[in-house]
Amino acid sequence: MSQTAAPDLPVKPDRAFYPLRVARVEPLTDDSAAVSFDVPEGLGPRFAFAPGQSLTIRRLVDGRDERRSYSICAPAGRAPRIGVREVPGGVISGWLVREVRPGDVVEVQPPAGAFTPDLTRAGRHVLIGAGSGITPLLSIARSVLAARDDTTVTLIYANRRSDTVMFADEIADLKDAHPDRTQVVHVLSREPQEVDLFTGRLDPAKLRQLLPASVDVAGVDHWWLCGPFALVTAAGELLAELGVEPGRIHRELFYVEEAPPAEVHHVDAPAGPGAEVTVVLDGRASAVTVPPGTPVLDAAQRVRPGLPFACKGGVCGTCRALVRSGTAHMRRNYALEPAEVAAGYVLTCQAIPESDTLLVDYDA
Repeated sequence: MSQTAAPDLPVKPDRAFYPLRVARVEPLTDDSAAVSFDVPEGLGPRFAFAPGQSLTIRRLVDGRDERRSYSICAPAGRAPRIGVREVPGGVISGWLVREVRPGDVVEVQPPAGAFTPDLTRAGRHVLIGAGSGITPLLSIARSVLAARDDTTVTLIYANRRSDTVMFADEIADLKDAHPDRTQVVHVLSREPQEVDLFTGRLDPAKLRQLLPASVDVAGVDHWWLCGPFALVTAAGELLAELGVEPGRIHRELFYVEEAPPAEVHHVDAPAGPGAEVTVVLDGRASAVTVPPGTPVLDAAQRVRPGLPFACKGGVCGTCRALVRSGTAHMRRNYALEPAEVAAGYVLTCQAIPESDTLLVDYDA
């Protein structure tokens, strides 16, 4: 079903999960698929999304609450559709790619995420991705090109071989639909191409050659980076070195240290001395004692099992909350932009209390 245009990000995100029926499962490569969902008319506004956002999928496995976030690949205004690449041993990715069929019902959380463009403004966009990092980039590219005739897109997409390229036909169709405003560069690490520049790993040395040859770096309005940690970090550092303003660089990570975040197996934090932490979710405040060295999320789930989370690896941003009072430090952060951190937001899966009392607000 079609949907209304995506609204501004809600002030209070909807943390509930809803049963959605699978509409289509489309194989993309040997280990990936696109999964589309039917959204009942009454839930349409809840599942209207901005390009670049993601959906969190929940599945109970042997009594465990397993959750993973997957980026939406559809353009704004369409029904939600996610791209999934199977992770070895992945209890959700393998299930979605290999087992789920049209008509099955899946628990899905409404869209979330701030890796999103402003569709009202013209711009020159460069999108750099690798592997399954294409998923949000495809949504962004299709949406910005459809929104304005004075917008251009350059997509630089790295893969091992041509048969591992996700959405290959859709990328080609996008180029054909907007030939004067779209440039696509495929870089293959394990398959020779006619142009040597497009062969090899997309590492810092390759990026240093490729970017000036492909785009006017100084004239780009927005850079969208999505993929493994090494690629996103290298691209960001090179752009900074080339004088690109931080506000023009947008990052989204799928994997950290070339591997997916560890499987989530929640273990209740032990009671005992520690910081007195209050968490606010859906307008209700709950207090818990967080032992030293324990992340806020792990301890607070004892009193609020419904707190939002997905990867618990500091990557997806699902557990984002605002520190209203007190202080905490994050062990790592691959999801929040510097402006969000400066404003007081933390990833509660990584936030360790530093003060004796702490108030974190998931509704902010």
